Amino acid sequence: MGMVDVGEKPIVRREAVAEGRILLRAATIEVIRRREVKKGDPFAVAEVAAMTAAKQTHLLIPHCHQIALDLVEVAFDMDDRGILATCRVVAQARTGVEMEAIVAVSSALNTLWDMLKYLEKNANGQYPETMISEIRVVKKLKGM
Repeated sequence: MGMVDVGEKPIVRREAVAEGRILLRAATIEVIRRREVKKGDPFAVAEVAAMTAAKQTHLLIPHCHQIALDLVEVAFDMDDRGILATCRVVAQARTGVEMEAIVAVSSALNTLWDMLKYLEKNANGQYPETMISEIRVVKKLKGM
């Protein structure tokens, strides 16, 4: 076993887009809309977390290759029930960047949870409505 040898594969443009959702209480959404989150702008912090995570994927997932990324884009779409995070990763590489996109989205969502958890806790200190879900690769391109 071990890491797959990609040394003979050609370097081509690779792109992956991943997305995931965090479900939040309506009251939390209102605090975000009013820009009153105690820890600051959750989208700015989550964007930086996603970019950092994408670049560090090889340290987190044992069989991933270290890839020099050309682009990491992060976007957020908030509705009345939560936030959809989307991450696009592009590289010139011998292997795909799907894991980088997935790890980036996961980190963005985890960061949002961390920044908003004080708003999500119920009287018992639990998170009955908060959920991270639907993390998936929505697009993968190779050699465009």
